This record gives sequence, structure tokens and C-alpha cells, in this order.
Amino acid sequence: MNGLQRTLNVITNHPVDRSPFHPIIMRWAAQYSGIKYREFCTDYRAKCEAMIRCAEDFDLDWVTVMSDAYCESSGFGLQIEYPENDLPIDVSGHLPDLEAAARLKPYRPQEQSRCVNRINEVAEFKRRVGDKYFIIGWVEGPVAEYADIRGVTAAAMDFLDDPVTVGKAMDVIVESALEFITLQVKAGAHCIGIGDAFCSQIGPELYQQLAFEREKRMVDHIHYLGALAKLHICGNTHAIMPGMIATGADIIDVDHLVPSMAPFQHLLGPRQVFCGKTDPVGVIQNGTSAQIAADVVECRKQAGGRVIVSAGCEITPGTSEKNMRAFRKAAAAL
Repeated sequence: MNGLQRTLNVITNHPVDRSPFHPIIMRWAAQYSGIKYREFCTDYRAKCEAMIRCAEDFDLDWVTVMSDAYCESSGFGLQIEYPENDLPIDVSGHLPDLEAAARLKPYRPQEQSRCVNRINEVAEFKRRVGDKYFIIGWVEGPVAEYADIRGVTAAAMDFLDDPVTVGKAMDVIVESALEFITLQVKAGAHCIGIGDAFCSQIGPELYQQLAFEREKRMVDHIHYLGALAKLHICGNTHAIMPGMIATGADIIDVDHLVPSMAPFQHLLGPRQVFCGKTDPVGVIQNGTSAQIAADVVECRKQAGGRVIVSAGCEITPGTSEKNMRAFRKAAAAL
């Protein structure tokens, strides 16, 4: 059973030989493959080579385009620098005020080099692995993207001061995201991830007001195109987990900061699974093989077996190859 079939079977409640293994590897993948992170972010051939090598060497069931949160932000005018071997940084171009947010216009992904690079990544994955691995494209969710292009502090104030104007800007963000989603699915993505990290910081009321319907619109569009949807929100999402599940996303990522998945088992639809939620630092980076194995078993128990094995967020560059292999072994044992 290959990675694509194993993943689809878990989502659709069919038998599998083991649980799918989907660790989020970005800086770790670049480091393992011997390339600089700038190259990993900006050269789709290098990214695909690194991800496929990791998939083959560690028996992963997916390959993903995840690398930086600023891919779409450049389309809205943000200026991004890519240090040689560190995370991308935004250097200028934030929306200066709410009036600028009210004037936000959609961008065309085909006209933005970073977006074109991502579309090419998906196409390269499809060319090289076909349906062997679960291929995941990616877009930013409305809250995370607004926080990127406005700046986190200013965005947080805007959510309270003028949520109506913010909502209109988010509708523009979603409009562009839908086009970007379409292009990635056409290029060969089996699934599109929606990263809406800042939602864990805004509370359930604002999540419902600003994020839920817009995320659901994105999920519905992904399903309309015949692909699957994955929703990833970093942080303690306990308070908004019912809303996350209600978007209809097929894969619900759960960070290690969420105390337990058990209270939300009953909310999952027949074609929904959790993904997570092992601590990437305390357990995967710093833990023993026995601790890693025990945590993977505990996560499966909390999810009632409806889980894809992964850490709650990105595997750190400080994680040893030994511990990564222990993580793989723990996943294979389920």
C-alpha cells in the first residue's frame, strides 16, 4: 500500500496496513538534503528533490510544498527577503492603515513569481511521484494572511476596532486564494492545506466572525475541485476546535498545545481525521525512542484511531536523524 492509498483509506474509514505518517518537515528537510533554506523556498526543483528524498528515506506518506508563509503576501505588496539559511522575513510593504486594507485588491497568482514557483512544485511532484505519495499544495487562510500583510500587532487591533473592514479585506484574500487553490489542484495536488495560524490567538467569538465562513468557503471550493482539504492552525486551538471541524476539512491538524483530542472525537464526520499532535521539541527533538513511541500511541488513543501520525507542528532542525527514525518506527508500529 503506497502513501496516497494509505492516507485516503484512513480518511474514508477503509483498512490500512499502518497509520499514515505525515511529519511537517521544512527546515529539517533542507538540512537533511544538504541545501540552504533559501534554495528550498525559492527553487521548486530543489524543494521537490529534498522532500522526495526524505519521503523515500523515512517512509513518509506525503510530500508537501510547505516552506514559508509569505508566498502569497508578495502578491499583496509585501517585500520579502530570503536569508541564505534561515526563515524568510518581511522587510516592508505592510498595509499602513485600515483605509489601505479597505482598498485591497485581488492579485493573480499566475503573475507572482512565488506563486508560480509553488504551482511548479506541485506539477514537479506529480511528474516525479504520480500517485505514490499524497501531494499537498498550500494556501494561507484569511486571518493569517491579513496578519502577514498588515502586521500582527496592527491586525490584532483592527480585529477589535473595525471587523467589518477587516472582513472585506479578508474576502479579497479568499478570492485570490480560491484561484491559487484551483491552479494547484490542476497541477496535480491531491489535497490543499489551509494555514491559518493566527486564529489560535483571537478566541472563539472572533474565529466565528472572521475565519469560519471564509475557511469553509475555501474547503468547499477544494471539494468542488475534487481534492481534499487540510486545516492547520498552530497553537492551543481547544476553544475553536469545534469550528475547525465544522469547516468540513478532511484533515484537522492538532498542535501539541491542545490538551487532548478526545473531547472532539464525536464531532468528526465519517470522512474526517485528526493529524498530530506530538510535541516537536519536548518529544521528537529531545525525547527518547520510548517516549516518542508512547506519545504516538497516546495520540492515536485520544483520536479514537482516526489520526494521521505527525507532530503538532514543524519538526525542528535540531531533531536528530535517530529521533526522526524513531518517529517513523513508532508510526509504522500502529
